[in-house]
Amino acid sequence: MYQQYLDLSPEVKAALEAGKPVVALESTIISHGMPYPKNVETALSVEKIIRENGATPATIAIIGGRLKAGLTPEEIEYFGKKGTAITKASRRDLAMLVARGEDGATTVTTTMMIAHMAGIKIFATGGIGGVHRGAETTMDISADLEELANTPVMVICAGAKAILDLGLTLEYLETHGVPVLGYGTEELPAFYSRHSGLKVDYRVDSPEELAKAFYVQSALGLKGGMLVTNPIPEEYAMDGTAINDAIETALKMMNERGIHGKESTPFLLATVKDLTGGESLESNIRLVYNNAALAAKTAAALNALQ
Repeated sequence: MYQQYLDLSPEVKAALEAGKPVVALESTIISHGMPYPKNVETALSVEKIIRENGATPATIAIIGGRLKAGLTPEEIEYFGKKGTAITKASRRDLAMLVARGEDGATTVTTTMMIAHMAGIKIFATGGIGGVHRGAETTMDISADLEELANTPVMVICAGAKAILDLGLTLEYLETHGVPVLGYGTEELPAFYSRHSGLKVDYRVDSPEELAKAFYVQSALGLKGGMLVTNPIPEEYAMDGTAINDAIETALKMMNERGIHGKESTPFLLATVKDLTGGESLESNIRLVYNNAALAAKTAAALNALQ
């Protein structure tokens, strides 16, 4: 029934019908994650990287109440220019935005949902949401974690965003039975940096092994997704102490200003960017590129199994 609200771009539709690999991409990173025009340049570069690695990109968004899998360059430009004026759409927002014919920038949660509706199994992003620092009193836990527990899409990222409580995020994922895989590492990467001191469930060393794991999970009828954590390339990684100092300062500023809920992550990321002199933004872009390449190779390997 949801098909009446879902639009596939001609390129994505043709790829899916031909059984070719497709990789989903979110749109919140365009509207809320980076300033214009860097957001548009990055989004188009990510799509190019996916094509160069043998897959079709499907940037996902809500435009005029339509669920879109695959955007035109003009639609990406529209999202980039409109920026934070577009609603950051999580699961709770989806029905209302569609019913009202409004725009929505998809988070990890809603990108997973729409990708699953479209039949796309692999999704590349920067970092997932998770359990926020201080969640024991605020109960601020991202809907991304619940979606990973229920929606059968593989999410390839550089770990949970470093502004979060990474230990509690791992505990939540474990409780909900979500496998956390480290690509080429046994340690959970910490988004801007490669090290967190925390262990993932399994180390995996090739796109083929990632694809096989997801294929078997699906074949066994196990519900939910799979989280792949892919460390930022060494040359773009930031010093862990420096980034944590910036995060602590940003958290203090956020609390002083009474910012909470869906506004907290964009505020923290923007403030950390300013505090690091823009270094965190460049790291963010490079880790997204790295995840896109791995996602395309994994999607191709998954198609070979099917």
